[in-house]
Amino acid sequence: MTKATKGRIRLSADIGGTFTDVVLETSDQQYARKVLTTHQAPEMGVLKGINVVLEAGNVDIGDVDLIIHGTTLATNTLIERNGANTVLVTTEGFIDVIEMGYENRFEQYDINVVKPKLLVDRSQRFGVTERLAANGDTLIELDEGSVRALVPKYREMGVESIAICLLHAYVDGRHEDRVEAIFREELPGVLISKSSAIAPEIREYERTCTTVANAYVQPQMAGYLGNLDQALREMGATCPLFLMTSGGGLATVETASQYPVRLVESGPAGGAILAAQVAQECNLDEVLSYDMGGTTAKICLIDSGRPKMSRTFEVDRQYRFMKGSGMPIRIPVIEMVEIGAGGGSIGHIDQMGRVQVGPESAGSEPGPACYDLGGTRPAVTDANLVLGNLDADNFAGGRMKLSVDNANEALGTHIADKLGMTSEIAAFAMREVVDENMSNAARVHAIEAGKNVSTRTMVAFGGGAPMHVSRMAEKLGIDRVIVPTGAGVGSAVGFLRAPVAYEVVRSHHVRLNEPDADAVNAMIADMRAEAEAVVHAGAEGVETEEECHALMRYVGQGHELLIKVPTHEMSADELRGMIKVFDKVYEDNYSRSVPAMGVEALTWTLTVRTVADKALHATGQTKFNEGSRAPTIGTRKIFDAESGIYLTAQVYDRDAVTPGQIMTGPAAIVEEQTTTILSKNFRATLNSLGYIDIRRNQGDEA
Repeated sequence: MTKATKGRIRLSADIGGTFTDVVLETSDQQYARKVLTTHQAPEMGVLKGINVVLEAGNVDIGDVDLIIHGTTLATNTLIERNGANTVLVTTEGFIDVIEMGYENRFEQYDINVVKPKLLVDRSQRFGVTERLAANGDTLIELDEGSVRALVPKYREMGVESIAICLLHAYVDGRHEDRVEAIFREELPGVLISKSSAIAPEIREYERTCTTVANAYVQPQMAGYLGNLDQALREMGATCPLFLMTSGGGLATVETASQYPVRLVESGPAGGAILAAQVAQECNLDEVLSYDMGGTTAKICLIDSGRPKMSRTFEVDRQYRFMKGSGMPIRIPVIEMVEIGAGGGSIGHIDQMGRVQVGPESAGSEPGPACYDLGGTRPAVTDANLVLGNLDADNFAGGRMKLSVDNANEALGTHIADKLGMTSEIAAFAMREVVDENMSNAARVHAIEAGKNVSTRTMVAFGGGAPMHVSRMAEKLGIDRVIVPTGAGVGSAVGFLRAPVAYEVVRSHHVRLNEPDADAVNAMIADMRAEAEAVVHAGAEGVETEEECHALMRYVGQGHELLIKVPTHEMSADELRGMIKVFDKVYEDNYSRSVPAMGVEALTWTLTVRTVADKALHATGQTKFNEGSRAPTIGTRKIFDAESGIYLTAQVYDRDAVTPGQIMTGPAAIVEEQTTTILSKNFRATLNSLGYIDIRRNQGDEA
């Protein structure tokens, strides 16, 4: 298959909790803007940002070849519990699966522990008469009368969305198909999600939670995506609109509307894609991706140019970010840790008299106090302004003026006056707390993955990360940081680098010592056909690649490892050979294998994606003792964390610096969407790609 010509003009938009980032990319230029997020009608912020960048680039929307969008709307709906009026239909006797969970306590010794609120309470869960065995055999035929008996109840309840999750439907979805058909006949207009399509995998609790989550957000997401698509068409857009998925691929509006749960981590995924590309371009094998926006900070490990992937994650952890205290969602996702630490995160004094920051955020409405939009409580942005990290007259390219007086008043009223300190020290306390929170999240995430964070290069982006990166690097012992171009709108830039991709999942139990190769090959062929149909619907005629994995374990174990398997037609001997592959991966993870035990595969995944363009590579090496000094545009006072005093810092205009010129800390490197702060312990230059390459002061080596 030949590769299609790359579109010349592309747009991307990322809705965050505080800002909506929009990027216009032409064949030789990139235009980016931040606009405040409009929470009541998120599409309005997107359309406003699009109009701004189109005007800046002198481009008509009819000339745009592709629009890519990522949003936190699905995530926020789950966290805020403001989704559709949803009911769960399951096998009779199993309506409490979603409440029983793992049948354990995520915190054993806190007698006051509160479990997360369910999306559907018991009055919204209904059982129907049917039963399949674990191998798909029919134990009890579906009683259609028990399904139809629910219809008048649902009409009376005003149900908007139905989640169907029958026992063992991951093996055979015929009963779910029939239940869906009855509801579509009797309840036209009600949206329906069934587990055999949403998450056809074993483990009843995760499968039910994922299906319910999809049903809960689907009416809102489908409506929003439809409104946005229609508004773009009315503006004159004729190109496709793609949505970023949590797994790092792109999906059509139709697919995203049907499976909106796959959009839960769409924004952060774009940032991880950008960091992975930067890692490839700069020949970095071990990278720590650091994305800090207005509401949250995201940490992701990237090895050999690829972010770590996962099959499950938890939304809205309620108890000190402890595993098990959130809602498990089983979808393909880029594995990362996300905490409530952003420019809008609010500082406060806790019951023990300590300064704490987040997870509550001022967002865009009313925003930090310095925005002068009605906010009165101190946010991280207020602290950065008081500490000199931001220029009140040159925020967002000078289009938004910040109020130092408002920031000082908020810090004084809510923190400094209560603790008997100055507003400057209160600002520093907030900065230290939020920097330590982010650093600790990075340490824990690396330890859980068995990695050493201090040997990695950090790639920093998002509106807030470049301002905090020096202190983060000091706390983590990291010696090198890369800040790519367009860092302030990094996730939106990452969207433009993402492939069109779709993953299909099937549950099929196979004992690898006695496999049925024909059945496995037929299943993979069917999965390939389904995935290709989705990808080619959005990227017809484009070269694609595929990847297949199986979740395997030793017979009798309760958890699996993800093993890559061939995508070509396999013989029985080749399938048996996967036992040795599994043994090796198991030994790599647990320091030993158990070759005497049999190996079984339970779940299979196949991903089809468009082939990415080859990454450019930075050329030459930076010699910090040979480059000329970069021109400065002035100085400002910036608070130094080590000495506790304000130091005079050089100010550099990033656009006026050429590759190889040296910038020494303390310094502020300003650009339209963000500011990179260098402490006195670091110096920087631009590499051949225009990325800021920051190194710790430890000699004049490359």
